[in-house]
Amino acid sequence: MPGSSGVPGALSGNPLTGSAPLSRDFFDRPAHEVAPDLLGRVLVHGPVAVRLTEAEAYGLPGQDPAAHTYRGPTPRNAVMFGPPGHLYVYFTYGMHFCANLVCLPEGMGSGVLLRAGEVIAGAGEALARRGAGAGRAVSGRDLARGPARLAVALGFGRAHNGLDACSAGTPDPSGRLAVLEGEPPGPGQVRAGPRTGVSSGKETPWRFWIEGDPTVSPYRGHVPRRPRGSADPAGSGTR
Repeated sequence: MPGSSGVPGALSGNPLTGSAPLSRDFFDRPAHEVAPDLLGRVLVHGPVAVRLTEAEAYGLPGQDPAAHTYRGPTPRNAVMFGPPGHLYVYFTYGMHFCANLVCLPEGMGSGVLLRAGEVIAGAGEALARRGAGAGRAVSGRDLARGPARLAVALGFGRAHNGLDACSAGTPDPSGRLAVLEGEPPGPGQVRAGPRTGVSSGKETPWRFWIEGDPTVSPYRGHVPRRPRGSADPAGSGTR
């Protein structure tokens, strides 16, 4: 199995996350192999570190209809066709950013969506980013539970699209990006199932999570959007 690069990481020496960053070879594999292997790893961005507990794989152009790369390269998904180990950040539903890590060699177009994790360093910063305070409470379990919350907790936005997680010298005004070895779960702790909320390729069992971990997000199947003002099927009126 691909291992670490041995290069000192963003939080090298920190007792919470003191391990070497993963090498580019780790990501130079099919996404459905990388995704379960990311569980238990530690994603670090500046002062915040998240132990990953849930991830979702997306495949190749023309093969995986749920992937952003299905129809080929576009300005939006260009990073996905770049080298492995880079961060692909996209904006969705007009309100959220989500983050992926690119897999396979340059030009292939595949990656892993980072769905959930446990904040193990920088909780104060993550809470502030989540808008905690002023009467709004955010539990530790929910701090990075779900792909949008995880992106907010780690401070990811449009400016971070394309950051290299495998370069110790990545310049970034808000902090270095790295994925550290962490402590992967045992094989018996990893579960797999259908991906969340996708309408195409929804039976593909490429969502992976650590069984029993409270930070894993709930599974939700795809719900077709109804026209504004249409009747609620339960008879409760309109949306």
